[in-house]
Amino acid sequence: MKEVIIYTDGACSGNPGPGGWGALLIHGGNTSEIMEGAFETTNNRMELTAAIEALNVLKQPCRVDLHTDSTYVKDGMTKWIENWKNNGWRTAAKKPVKNADLWLALDEAVKRHELTWHWVKGHNGDEGNERADKLANMGMNNYKVL
Repeated sequence: MKEVIIYTDGACSGNPGPGGWGALLIHGGNTSEIMEGAFETTNNRMELTAAIEALNVLKQPCRVDLHTDSTYVKDGMTKWIENWKNNGWRTAAKKPVKNADLWLALDEAVKRHELTWHWVKGHNGDEGNERADKLANMGMNNYKVL
């Protein structure tokens, strides 16, 4: 099984506002970069979208080390999602889970891979995270209204 390292990040100018997501994928000595954005979104939606798109671009099942600076994404996938599913996509407070459409998509994207989640402190000099942040901001640029 191929091993891939992924760094993801999301960005938003205003929250909500125009946003972008980016991902750096590393396999062996090769790197790939993907990015995109949206006109009206939130930072959390962009963080989730970055992880979804990065996993979905993989053409076959892989062993993935996914690095994110979003505790929302990491904790959602490693601590909260099973309870949300068991509670009909409601939180412990019985409220609808925010961004449930993206959580469902991420849950589906994860299924075919062996995933290890890593949290990395953002804007702290981690080379992969810094590149993902730049990609997210570049992805957002086409969606900013002058």
